[in-house]
Amino acid sequence: MLRSVLKKIFGVVLLGLICTLPVRADDVLLKPFVLGTTPAGNLEQVVTSVKAALKAQGFDEAGSYSPYPGAHIIVVTSPEIKAAAAKSEHGGFGAAERVAVTDVKGKIQVSYVNPVYMANAYRMAEDLKNVAAKLEAALGKGPEFGAKGLTAKKLRKYHYTFGMEYFDEPSVLAEYPSHEEAVKAVEAGLAAGKGGVTKVSRVDVPGKPEVVFGVAMKAPTDKDKAMDDKYIMSEIDFRDIKSTAHLPYEMLVSGNKVYALYARFRIAISFPDLSMMGSNSFMNIMSSPEAIRKALVQAAGGK
Repeated sequence: MLRSVLKKIFGVVLLGLICTLPVRADDVLLKPFVLGTTPAGNLEQVVTSVKAALKAQGFDEAGSYSPYPGAHIIVVTSPEIKAAAAKSEHGGFGAAERVAVTDVKGKIQVSYVNPVYMANAYRMAEDLKNVAAKLEAALGKGPEFGAKGLTAKKLRKYHYTFGMEYFDEPSVLAEYPSHEEAVKAVEAGLAAGKGGVTKVSRVDVPGKPEVVFGVAMKAPTDKDKAMDDKYIMSEIDFRDIKSTAHLPYEMLVSGNKVYALYARFRIAISFPDLSMMGSNSFMNIMSSPEAIRKALVQAAGGK
């Protein structure tokens, strides 16, 4: 009897000690998106409110667009984000934050990319926790969503599965004699809508020859639909809470080369739990990674 009582007491004490231990940063599960609070109003009114709230917290709008009806995406940056992007190789991929306003069956959702998640996925030198706090102040912070969660350590070496690309294996879309010529060529290609790709935003990374463009992708013809924003999202963004802030895609001019994260990484990092096969799976968009690459090559003026 006494032994049984002592075991129970020991168990309670041990549980209490475990519960009071600090959670190590390496053990925290990060998710790609954050659901914010929604101000009153329709889609257009909420977009206006969101832009004002972001500005009040020191964010600068770099561009915005509607990839399909019922969705609006705002790309923002700040001196703090750009300074962080300048500190790592290809940090320009993380030089902007994406905020989405989505009408889901008459109900508005405000969501945004989790800066801490993407800072680790893009191997940045800083974790952008201060940026996350400012986004929370602007837009609120509900649940994180979009995955079961990955630790910072796993994000920094993430790839979807064997044989698929890592962050440090981007596609080289084009190469030019100088950085200035590369930027000029991309601006011209996007203005002309080459490959069905157009400009949403531009952010220049300070102190280094690096510029990141947010780009919209709309299929010129039905046979090109594998690269189309609306088509891809209709196949993979099927849950009740929408991951609209996955868009837009990026093109990075770094030095004299134009890069893009290969879609098997870029899509997977936003949808890491997506099944390989079955309904609403990667199999449904199997031809999209290469279709996206080819469209971006055209936009970059590559071959």
